[in-house]
Amino acid sequence: MRQAFTLPELLLVLALASILLGVAIPRFSAAVDRIEVAAAASHIAAAHQRARMMAITQGLVSVLAVDPLVLTIRRRGVTIPVWSEAGPAAQRVSLAGPARQFTFSPEGFSLGLSNATLRLTRGSATRTVIISRLGRVRVTD
Repeated sequence: MRQAFTLPELLLVLALASILLGVAIPRFSAAVDRIEVAAAASHIAAAHQRARMMAITQGLVSVLAVDPLVLTIRRRGVTIPVWSEAGPAAQRVSLAGPARQFTFSPEGFSLGLSNATLRLTRGSATRTVIISRLGRVRVTD
């Protein structure tokens, strides 16, 4: 006689595996959403810091455009970007509100803008990027 599994044993294993997967997949999906939103917020904060540093080191006014599709840095009065990166939409993260532009003086201060708030969401995950006029960036949950 050969060693084998019976049909009820196989069905029991499949039922247990499907229950475990049913519990694990939503948690995994929520974790992926939190990771992608955190990464998008970090990219916006890094782009802000990069634009500010470019304005200071080059002694020129630079403009950071934050759009859901693309993040770009350009010099004021020039349409060709100096730096560009995919925006939050590349990770399927939505950016609430219209596209924003931040203009930095050669001293590193934002021109013509008070504090700005950018809200990023994907699924149930949310992050808020708060940008002060003095050039500070804070990411909150």
